Amino acid sequence: MRLHHVPVLRDRAVEYWATAGARRLVDGTVGRAGHSLALLGERPEVELLAIDRDPEAVAFVERRFAGFGSRARVIRGSYGALADHLAGWGGAVDGILLDLGVSSPQLDDAARGFSTRHDAPLDLRFDPTQGESARDWLARVELRDLVRVLRDFGEEPHATAVARAILAARERGELETTGQLMDAVRHAAGRRQDKTAKAGARVFQAIRIHVNDELGELDRFLADLRGLLAPGGRVVVISFHSLEDRRVKQAFREASRDCVCPPEFPACVCGGRSAWLDVLTRRPLTATPEEVAANPRARSAKLRVAERRTETVT
Repeated sequence: MRLHHVPVLRDRAVEYWATAGARRLVDGTVGRAGHSLALLGERPEVELLAIDRDPEAVAFVERRFAGFGSRARVIRGSYGALADHLAGWGGAVDGILLDLGVSSPQLDDAARGFSTRHDAPLDLRFDPTQGESARDWLARVELRDLVRVLRDFGEEPHATAVARAILAARERGELETTGQLMDAVRHAAGRRQDKTAKAGARVFQAIRIHVNDELGELDRFLADLRGLLAPGGRVVVISFHSLEDRRVKQAFREASRDCVCPPEFPACVCGGRSAWLDVLTRRPLTATPEEVAANPRARSAKLRVAERRTETVT
């Protein structure tokens, strides 16, 4: 696996992640630690807890953190269970960063099965030791469930046709590798290379999101967010597709909305509540042309930031 990695939106993410007074921070999807290493280098007073589901990433980051001593530690786990991790690390923190989705090193390691460009075992798990692989799930899935996953998680416009082609390949015993999955997609999409590539990307995204429960992880994190942030603490989320970004945008909006009912109303009927979060990016930040040139995968990145209010009314 390649060691070089260009973190997406690194400088702006780090700038928003830690306020001047921040001391305890979390990188919930540390990957190759590009954002975390930049933070630790710039802020010698900061303590960092890094988390990742991928055992290879954790082993890599342990080596990269060795020079920072007790200031930085990395654990294997999920940011969706961050409340449990923080229970043993002093509770709420001053800043949380999430860089969602699959990392460049995972895509570039053909053996992991994340890329449509290589023939490899059909796995797609962030942690290959936990849960069900894509191959095992596809070996038992029914048509209606596969259609739902392709439609809901991949936004595939021809979900039924693609699902039927995938299951037909399974019946022929030709659904063991990523290359065979792409052959099935090609059969449904036609021979035009551009259509096949886009359909393949949607299918791999959908299956990957399903086997890793990525949206469930994000939903659990957002539901717990208020208890994870100390007053004045910030949350920075970098997402790469609309399914993630929509959830983050909605959660931030709801947490920043006050009741707008007239004062004479005896009870709230608008669905509002006392806001506890301030949104710092009304529109998501995106990569500059220079950042995209250095890392083409940054093209679809969207960065949103919010800050917990120092005083809230409950």
